[in-house]
Amino acid sequence: MNESLIIAAVKNEAEFQAALASDVKLIFHLVPNIMTLQDNIKQAHSSGKSFFIHLDLAEGIAKDKFGVKYVKTLGVDGIITTRANIVKFAKEEKLFTVQRFFILDSRSVEAIFETLKSSKPDMIEIMPGVVPKIISRLKERLTIPIIAGGLIETKDEVQAIFNSGAKGVSTGKKTLW
Repeated sequence: MNESLIIAAVKNEAEFQAALASDVKLIFHLVPNIMTLQDNIKQAHSSGKSFFIHLDLAEGIAKDKFGVKYVKTLGVDGIITTRANIVKFAKEEKLFTVQRFFILDSRSVEAIFETLKSSKPDMIEIMPGVVPKIISRLKERLTIPIIAGGLIETKDEVQAIFNSGAKGVSTGKKTLW
């Protein structure tokens, strides 16, 4: 992923259908469920889109190595998680990994570096994404791409995030897709 990208972050079927009809190349399903997941993956791939699921929030799917193995058999392209052990399981299965971090204070920024020593995801996502200053600081010390998500509502915010060094923006705001 060498270019900046907008990622459709969807929570329900209506948002998923809107993402399919949009120009985005990547869909993050934040609340997938076991009953519709396989069909969602097929639809995304048929539309030429990559499909990642937030495993922590998936309904009906275990948050363990067997859950990771299961979603791989369905054809997901990657997983999103806050959990280092899930990143490790997904990497063992050769899935693309995005580890989410929530920035609450300066200690949470330092905790990212400690966690990344063991988890080694392909990308990280910083929440909320309206923190370009933090993204710039992380970018100085990291070599993996950063995605920003959460509370992003305007094109100016998207541009500020890209200007800070992030490679992607995940947003549920359809007007930004």
